[in-house]
Amino acid sequence: MKIKTNLAILASGNGSNFEAITKAIKKGSLGVSHCILITDKKNSFVRKRAKKYQIKDIFIDPKKFKNRRGFDKKLIQTLNEEKINIIALAGYMRILSPFFVKHFKNKILNIHPSLLPSFAGNNAIADAYNYGVKVTGVTIHFVSQKVDQGPIIAQTAIPIEDNMQLNELEEKIHKAEHLLYPKVLKMFLIK
Repeated sequence: MKIKTNLAILASGNGSNFEAITKAIKKGSLGVSHCILITDKKNSFVRKRAKKYQIKDIFIDPKKFKNRRGFDKKLIQTLNEEKINIIALAGYMRILSPFFVKHFKNKILNIHPSLLPSFAGNNAIADAYNYGVKVTGVTIHFVSQKVDQGPIIAQTAIPIEDNMQLNELEEKIHKAEHLLYPKVLKMFLIK
């Protein structure tokens, strides 16, 4: 019997990784039965991308909850109602609580714009560039209770060429993300 794969993509901003994943879903290459977007930013551009690709868009306003636990409970409730069995973070800017991560252990993937464990956290591309490393890249990992420290699933290295500008590096990183994330998701989603 084929297992139904229901994917939730959590995003907060522009949504270029969301779009790369969605294109792969629409081509039929990921084996996704049901896909939703959940965002915590009402005016994020990713919501326009969801509309374009006819992906169910769920906005959960963090301001409506007294605390993080309340937000997490609503997020878990929504994911359970949608029968989600895998979660892909794609520019989701909220740090997931241990409570949430424990609930979906080994079912949450994240993409990070550096070769972890180097340059964890925000501003990874600029941090690597300004530090002067010769190689950086993209990492996809399982989400653990510590930020950007879960088991690594895949990485792609990107050399930083002499005289390369930061915006050029950012562009290369994003292109690599858009190729790698759908490939990695395919490993988990096709049964």
